[in-house]
Formats: sequence, structure tokens, C-alpha cells
Amino acid sequence: MKKRSILSILITIIICYGLYQVYVFYFDNNDNIQSIYLVPKDAVYVIETEEPVDGWDAISDSPIWKHLQQNDYFNNLTKNLNKLDTVFKQKQGLFNKIGNRELLVSAHVYDNKKYGFLYVVDLQKIAKLNLLKSNLNTLVNNNYKVTKRKYHNHEITELYDVKKRQTLYISFIKNQMITSYVHTLVEASIDQYTEPQIGRNLDFLEVKKQVDDDLFKLYFQYDYLDDFVKVFSNQPSYLTTTLSNSLEWSAFSFKFNENSITANGVTNTKENASTYLRALQKSGKGNRTISKIAPKQTAFYLSFAFSSFSDFYSNFENIQKENPERFKTYLDGTEQVENFLKINLKAHFMSWIDDEMAILQMQSSVSQSSKDIALVLKTKNIKDAKENLDFILSQIKKRSPVKFKAVNYKEHTINFMSIKGFFKVLLGGLFEELEKPYFTIIEDYVVFSNNPNTLKTIIKNYVDKNTLNTFEDFNDFEDQFETRSSIFAYVNTPSLYNNTYAFVDNATKKDLTTNKDYFICFPQIGLQLTPENDFFESKVVMHYESPELVKAKYTFTDTFTPTKLVGNESAIHNEDLINEATIFNIPEIYPTDLTAKEFTQKYANGNTRFSVELKDGLKHGRYKAYYQNGVLKISGRYKKDKQISIWRVYNMKEDLMFKKRF
Repeated sequence: MKKRSILSILITIIICYGLYQVYVFYFDNNDNIQSIYLVPKDAVYVIETEEPVDGWDAISDSPIWKHLQQNDYFNNLTKNLNKLDTVFKQKQGLFNKIGNRELLVSAHVYDNKKYGFLYVVDLQKIAKLNLLKSNLNTLVNNNYKVTKRKYHNHEITELYDVKKRQTLYISFIKNQMITSYVHTLVEASIDQYTEPQIGRNLDFLEVKKQVDDDLFKLYFQYDYLDDFVKVFSNQPSYLTTTLSNSLEWSAFSFKFNENSITANGVTNTKENASTYLRALQKSGKGNRTISKIAPKQTAFYLSFAFSSFSDFYSNFENIQKENPERFKTYLDGTEQVENFLKINLKAHFMSWIDDEMAILQMQSSVSQSSKDIALVLKTKNIKDAKENLDFILSQIKKRSPVKFKAVNYKEHTINFMSIKGFFKVLLGGLFEELEKPYFTIIEDYVVFSNNPNTLKTIIKNYVDKNTLNTFEDFNDFEDQFETRSSIFAYVNTPSLYNNTYAFVDNATKKDLTTNKDYFICFPQIGLQLTPENDFFESKVVMHYESPELVKAKYTFTDTFTPTKLVGNESAIHNEDLINEATIFNIPEIYPTDLTAKEFTQKYANGNTRFSVELKDGLKHGRYKAYYQNGVLKISGRYKKDKQISIWRVYNMKEDLMFKKRF
């Protein structure tokens, strides 16, 4: 009887414990926390997926990922995931039990020029049975040493890879497993448990709920954009700093396709966002048409569009009024320009601007400048625009000591607007580099640039019908975006590669060529922002092509050698190459200052290669070319860009070889 009583009690205890475990496993969710509560506040971006196993299979099987994994840089970006897989792959049965769970991957800058990843896995009810935690020691082989330590009353398990001398840090908080190869990220995650930041951030929560469910979601925090950019460069650009100061969060759902990565979502702005963004958000949408004159080799096309420029500028001014000191500076600047030139900026300049303006940066076909940047303004009526610009030019000529006559290039007139800081006064810091710009008119567009050769590049490509809207790849790519927007940014990476390669040091050139295939495999990248209520609807598309196909479509300047120089340039170096039939065919020159009296180019050793006198940007006067040792090679004269009188060619002994009358 006594034995039966004891047995009954034991059975009752076992049944009660079993019922308790069933309750805990299936019904009790009061002790769970959200994954986002454990992401440290300084996350640059967070990737979220509720199907990591299926999602990772989809990514890893894509041609894009397979190509990127051949590159050391991109391979390093994913080494944490690869190492986690290596650690646990021998226990696949256990992970099959865990299955697809919510996974967050966050990126953090944790030291100078260094960033790492934190992984947060929601084990859900599995965590209540301590399935993974209790089996952690059995998951690893002899290549790992397992140690444990405490941090703020939470246990951190350290898996040390004996061969690679790296440590994976793992901790469990309620239903969440957190892990990283950077111990400070795991510790920062534990700190978030008591005082979560991102998960309670109202701006984050607002964009999060706007995003459609998809295999992957991406959240980008702009507060730490500058820190992230500094990992890869010495100094953030004005554009990235503006974004960092103006935007809060972007949230995207994104997909990997066979030939593209597409992300759709929303972006919210800060209360003290840049004047441009706030004004654009209030100014409606406009059509993009500047691709009609943008060269095919445009590396960067940044379009701002609105229902009308007058609405945009009215909003721009009203927002500036919120900061009385800044608004006074703006008024003082515009008043100074108007009083000096005796013009009305709104009547003579702003009145003819239509619904789009754009910044173009391009790979120049004629310039040797690293800043081939142009501002393009679409006009309502080109005749009205020309009349008002002519009036402004006449006022400048009356009050400026700089005397400049318009230059004709391929039937297009290039004028010089000698007003220092004109666009900075009107439109602020984004246009501060446009100091005393030149401008030309093409169709219904007025194009401004500091460098007249940039204008020549645009004119030449327009005349040759070599523009973005004649580029089939661009048209196909742009079709993936709405035709009307507020902000549209387009990047052509082959052209950007050529631009970058031409103006970096030899060490950087080596890095670029080493990683070229992984830079150019996304030949076109686009971003579109469209105002919608309190957000910008956002879309990003990255088009993928195999590097071999990209190389077949584009010309890359890093493959050029001195033997491929055009004209008679190679002959200048060696008198043995001089040909009487071609030696007098002087290559076209591209002076950057059309008001200069002389244009000179030098050899690498500092000696003069050639010099020519100028008048209004045209060759006008004496021309002299030299051998590398400084001996005179060619002499002659120009008049209004045409060779005149007698031209002479000498050998290195200064003996006359040829002469010709023009």
C-alpha cells in the first residue's frame, strides 16, 4: 500500500511536470522578448528574415552571390555566416528541429576602420526547453575550445577556433540567441536588454510598419552613415553628410533575382532635415527628361523634380525662415547679387526654370579634370530663358573687370557667368562648387559648369547622339522606376570606375584593378524617392551582369597604354617617329579657363610639352612644342583657332627638318 502511494505520487509529479512543460512550451509567451530589442543602438543597418534557412539558400544559389563570393572583400563580409555554418553543420538534425526562425543581422562600426556583425536568432519555444543551450558543448569538434564567462549576470559562451585563432561569442537572453565574432557587440546587445533603443525608436517603428512582408527586410539608420563611410574612405562627402543629417531611417523589403537586387520601402526625414529634402517633400513630383542631353558615359545623374520650380523655391524660402539667422544670410546674399548687378533674381533667373534640375558627373571625353560636374536646368520656354540670361550677362559685363567673348563649339555657344558664389547664394551648399560657371544651351536646357570642357563633353555627345536616352541599357533600367518622382539617383559604375581610376594614386589603382570585376558587375544602380504623406516612398535597384559582358559593352581607360595616344601625341616624344604628312596636325586643346591668355602642358619631368597663346578660349598667337629635354620641336602661329603663316619642325639638334605655309 505504501509502495502504491509513493508510485502514485511519482506518477502525479511526472504528469504535472509534463503538463507544466506543455503549458510552458505551447501557451506561456509572457517571457519572450522581440529580437530588435537586443540590437545595439549604433546599428548602421539591420537585415531581418523570418525564413533564414530558405532565404539563405535562395541567396547562395543566385548568380550574383556566387560571383561576389569569389572576391576576398565580399567573402569577408559573409565570413561570420560561413563560420557559423561550419561550427554547426555537423549537427544538422538539431537545426532541422529549430527550423526557420526570425533572424536579425546588424552591422556596427566598433573601432577605427573596422566594422562587424551581430546575429540575433529568435528560438521561440525551443529556448524554453534549453535545447540549443544545453547542447552547445556537443555541437563543436576538437578544432574549438569552449569557455564561459559572465557579463552583467548573463553567461557568454566563447568558442575559440584553434586553427584560425578566432572566437565566436554566444549568449542567450530569454527566447533569443545572440552571437558575434566581436565580443563588444555581444556585450552591447546584453546592455540593450535592460534599456532597448532601436526597438522603442518611434521613427524606426514608423518605417517598419510601412514595409511589406517579404523574404528579407532591410532597415538603414542614417545617424551612423558617416562613421560607416569612414571605414572605406578618409572623409565622407558632402552628399553623405547631408543624408546623415537629414534622414532618420529607411525600411525596405528586398529580393534577389537572377540579374538584379530590388528593394522597395519608405524613408523618413529628421525635423532638422536639409532644406532641400524638406522643400522637395512639399513640392510634388515631376518628370525626368534631362537624360535627353546627359552623355551616355554619365557616371552619376542626380535628378530633383517637382510640380513646379516656383513651388519648390517658395517652400525652400519658407523653410529657411524657420532659422532667422540662416534666412538673414540668404537674404543678404541675394540682395547683394541683385544690387550689384541691378537684376531681380526671381524675375530674371527663377521665372524660366521648369520642373527638373539635375547634377551630372561624367567621364569626360575631352577634359582632364577630376570634377567634371554640371548643373542642368530644364526651362519652361528656352527663348525666355535666353533673353533673361543675355540680360544678366550684359549686367555682368558692365560691372565685371573680366572681359570674355562667347565661344562657339559645334554650333553651341559657351558663355561665362562671372558671379562668384551665384548658385550657393540661391540654392545653398550642394551647389557651392559652382564658382563663376560657364553655361551653354542645349534644346530646352541650360547647362552650367565650372569647367568649359565639361560643357564641351556634353555638347559633343549630344551632337553625336550619344546620350543616356539613346542608351538601350539605361532605358531598360529606368523603366523599373516611376516616370515621375522627387529624387532620382543613377550610377553607372563602369564610367564611375574610369573616373576614379584616372585620378587616384598608384596604390589605389592597383586595388581598383584587382577588384574591378566585383565593382563593375553592377553596371547600373538606381535610387528613387517619391513624397507620400510624411515619408518618401523609396526604391533601389542594382542591375547585375557578368563582368565579361560588361567589359564587352564598355571601354575601360585602365587598359590604355602610351602607344594608343591619339593624334601626333606619341610623335612629340621621339623625332624618329616624325611624319611630314601628319606632324603639322596639332591635336585639339581643352583649356579649363577660357579667359586665360595662354595654355601650357608639361612633361612628367616638368619641362614644357607645348604652349599656345589664347583669346576667348581659342588658339590665337604663337604656338611652340618641345622635346622632353626642352629643345624646340615645332613653332607656328594661330589666328582665331586656325593655323596661319609658316610653321617649322626641328630635330633634337635644332636643325630645320620641315616647314609648311598655311
